[in-house]
Amino acid sequence: MILCLVTDRRRLGAAMSAPEADWIDVLRQQVVAAALAGVDLIQVREPDLEAGELTDLVRSMVRLTAATSAKVLVNDRIDVALAAKASGVHLKQQSILPAEVRRIAPPGFVIGCSVHGIDGIGARKSADFLIAGTVMPTASKPAVDYLNEDGLSRVVEAAAGQPVLGIGGLDLRSIPLLASTRAAGLAAIGAFIPEAGEDVIGNVQKRVSALRFAFDSARRRT
Repeated sequence: MILCLVTDRRRLGAAMSAPEADWIDVLRQQVVAAALAGVDLIQVREPDLEAGELTDLVRSMVRLTAATSAKVLVNDRIDVALAAKASGVHLKQQSILPAEVRRIAPPGFVIGCSVHGIDGIGARKSADFLIAGTVMPTASKPAVDYLNEDGLSRVVEAAAGQPVLGIGGLDLRSIPLLASTRAAGLAAIGAFIPEAGEDVIGNVQKRVSALRFAFDSARRRT
């Protein structure tokens, strides 16, 4: 199973009742805990930060996770990913194609791409993986057309072996649905945000373990 934590310091900070001045520190705690717990990918998605702030944040995350196997990716900002020496970038569906990024990126640079259906998958075959969504209703995308189980299954089939992660409204309860589509894993914001009364580190460690166990169990049953 491939697990991708997508960052959102605002949602995380609100869940922790943290003052705005502490959001970055809480986010770093979440990212380090996720990397130590075995999350595969960390997608830094903080679109309101200007380039300098975002670059500094990504650099710190690369440094803090260096002793783990987690790869830090930057959402859509190729310039920031290269400047911060991140492991890669995750491209929006309306962004440039991965083949264009390959021309300027160093060897081993990881490229993910968002897709919202089967259209455009062929042009993104050079990406290392796809993230398909929005699968289910979610707080961050409340007014979209959802893929649901059938739509995600069609994306996985059209990808023809290219790893596909589901995103959007997916948590521990939806793991059987995810496994039934033959998706390779999930990307999520909310699945890694604590419930009331939980701490960041403990929550992430429990979630990573529970998600992997549930996914492996569901795969064995399919």
